[in-house]
Amino acid sequence: MNSMSLGELFIRGGSLMWVLLAFSLVALTVAVERFLTYTSYGYSPDRWFDSLLQKIRTAGPKAALTMAQACRHPVARVAQTYLEQIDRPAKVRHDNVRRTGSLVLESVEKNLRILAALAHLSPLVGLLGTVIGMVVAFSQIQAIQGTVKPSDLAGGIWEALLTTVFGLVVAIPCMALYHAFEGHADKIARRMELAVTSLDDLLSPSTPSTSGRATARRATDEEFSTVQ
Repeated sequence: MNSMSLGELFIRGGSLMWVLLAFSLVALTVAVERFLTYTSYGYSPDRWFDSLLQKIRTAGPKAALTMAQACRHPVARVAQTYLEQIDRPAKVRHDNVRRTGSLVLESVEKNLRILAALAHLSPLVGLLGTVIGMVVAFSQIQAIQGTVKPSDLAGGIWEALLTTVFGLVVAIPCMALYHAFEGHADKIARRMELAVTSLDDLLSPSTPSTSGRATARRATDEEFSTVQ
């Protein structure tokens, strides 16, 4: 076994190894896509948003709107909607900001559930391959005439366990990537919340800013349940 290549181990694992290989390719594609998407935002939004607030103080909301339109970050999309609706009634403005926040969060969390599903399915597929391999191994041992050697049993068992090993090899990175990307999405959601509450405090000091919390809640929260 020690002298076998990875390809030989893959073949010995059985047909379900191809399913696990497909899982790994899908996970890699999602991970690369999410990494490029988050990298395209280009920076932490904190410094940019501080500059936006300063722009509002010095040049007014219209100049800040131009600044928001030039930025790709999700926080900028929420700030842009807020500033575009600045002359409308507070309820209308906050409803539009909520809708924008919901759609932006949906884009930020795109494909993350695929990683979560692969992290849960890969060990199960691996376990299924192991059980099938054990059944085959024991059926072959039963068919052997005469004394059964320990090597006859051991060979079938380690080959059957290969799918469980490969299933875990796929699942562990998927779970790690899911939590890393989900944590980044949570951070963006909190920054969107901060953006709305800060704009409320600066531009509508007499308007309660509770709507800002609703803007950046997770898609599973009540405010965004209709989007799901």
